[in-house]
Amino acid sequence: MFGECHAHIIMDGVNYKAAVALHETKVCEEAVRRNLEAYRAAGITFVRDGGDARNVSKLARELAPEYGIDYRTPVFAIHKRHHYGGIVGLPFDDWTEYEALVKRAKAEGADFIKIMVSGILDFSRAGVLTEEGLDRESIRRMIGAAHDAGMAVMAHCNGDRTCYDTLEAGVDSLEHGFFMGDETLALLSEKRTAWLPTFAPVTGLLGHDRFPDAEVRENIAMQMERVSKAAALGARIGLGSDAGAWMVPHGQGTVDEYHALQKAGVSDRLIRDTEEQIRKTFRR
Repeated sequence: MFGECHAHIIMDGVNYKAAVALHETKVCEEAVRRNLEAYRAAGITFVRDGGDARNVSKLARELAPEYGIDYRTPVFAIHKRHHYGGIVGLPFDDWTEYEALVKRAKAEGADFIKIMVSGILDFSRAGVLTEEGLDRESIRRMIGAAHDAGMAVMAHCNGDRTCYDTLEAGVDSLEHGFFMGDETLALLSEKRTAWLPTFAPVTGLLGHDRFPDAEVRENIAMQMERVSKAAALGARIGLGSDAGAWMVPHGQGTVDEYHALQKAGVSDRLIRDTEEQIRKTFRR
C-alpha cells in the first residue's frame, strides 16, 4: 500500500468539533491509537500529518512505531491571524511572531513547517474560494524564513495566483492546489514540487445534501482535468487524502484518494516517486 501524505489525526472524518473536544485538557491517547490502528489495518506504513494546535500529531508520532508506521508532523500549522488556518494551528501577527513560531516548531521536534496561504473551497459555489490568498511578498517571507531555519515547507494553498507565487517562492509541497492555470501547472512541473490534490474531502461531499452536488461535481471535474494535465507535463503528484476531514476516514480515505488519482491518469510509479520525494524532504 502507498503512504498517506496529508492527514490530520486530530480529526475523525465524522465530527470535527467532537473530535477536537476529546483533546481539550490533554491528548486522548485512545483516539490517537484508534486512528493509528486504522492505518495499520489498511497496510499504510507512512503518514505525513498536516498539524494541529493540541499536540495530537506529536503524540501520534511517538506512538506510531508500535504500529509499524513512520509518522511525520509539523506539530502545528502556521497561519496569519484573521485568515484561514485556526482549525489546524497557531496564528501570527507580524514577522517577529512568525519567526518565533518557526523556531518553536523546530524546538518541539517538528519534521517540517506547515503554512497556510489561502482559504478553502466555497463548496456551494464551484470555482470560488472562501478568501483570496496572501500576497506574494508574505508568501516569500514565510517560505524563506522556514528554509533559513533548515526546514522543508508544506503549504496549504488554493487559487491560481497564490499557487504560482507559492511555487515560485520554492515551497517543497503544495497541498490541495485547486484552480491552477496552465502557466502555474507548467511551473509546478518545472520546479518538481510535490503536489497533493486531495480529491477525497470533495468527493466525500457527494450525496449528503450538505452542498449542491452539481457545484461539488464541477469542482471535482476541474481538479481532475488539472491533475491529468499536470501528470502529462511530468509534474510530481502524490497521494494525500486530507484524512480526518468530513467523510474521509483514516485508512479508507487514502484508498479513496488513490482511486481518484487513478481516474485522473496518475500512475502508480508517479505516486511512488512523489512519496519517496516527500519521505526524503520532509524529515528532521
